[in-house]
Amino acid sequence: MKAHYLGHVVFYVKELKRSLVFYRDLLGFEKAGKMKHPFNACALTSGRTHHEILLIEVGEAPPPQKGHRFGLYHIGIKIGDSLDELRTARDELNKAGVSISGMSDHTVSQSLYLEDPDGNEVELYVDDPSVDWKKDPAAVVAAIKPLRLM
Repeated sequence: MKAHYLGHVVFYVKELKRSLVFYRDLLGFEKAGKMKHPFNACALTSGRTHHEILLIEVGEAPPPQKGHRFGLYHIGIKIGDSLDELRTARDELNKAGVSISGMSDHTVSQSLYLEDPDGNEVELYVDDPSVDWKKDPAAVVAAIKPLRLM
C-alpha cells in the first residue's frame, strides 16, 4: 500500500456556526455539503478534493488539553508559496481579531500558528520554492528558526 495524500481531517466542534466563520469565512474553505441527521455537520473543501475538513457539532465537551499529550497536535494548511501571502494572512487574522500564537521558519516552509474557536491548533504555511526538499531531505527536519514578518 502507498498513501497518496492526507485526504481530510474531522473535528468535533462545540458550535458549527462559530467554526464555519473560522474555516469558511476567514480561511476561505468552501462548503461542500451539510447534514442535519444524525448530527449537524458540514464538509469543507479548498477545491483539491471533495472535502478536506469535516466539522461535526457536539455541543459542550471538555476543551482540548494543551501541551504534550497523545492525539492530534495541529493541522497545517498551505496558503501559498510566498512570504507576501503569509504577510497578507497575518494582516487578515489581525483584522479579524484572531491571535497569532507563533511564527516559525521551518526552512522548507514558513508558518503562522493560531487556534480555531475550539482551541485546536492550526498552522497556516507557505512553502519556500527555493528549497528542494526532495534533493535535500534533511531540510524537512532542519532546526526551527524564529520568523519575523516585516
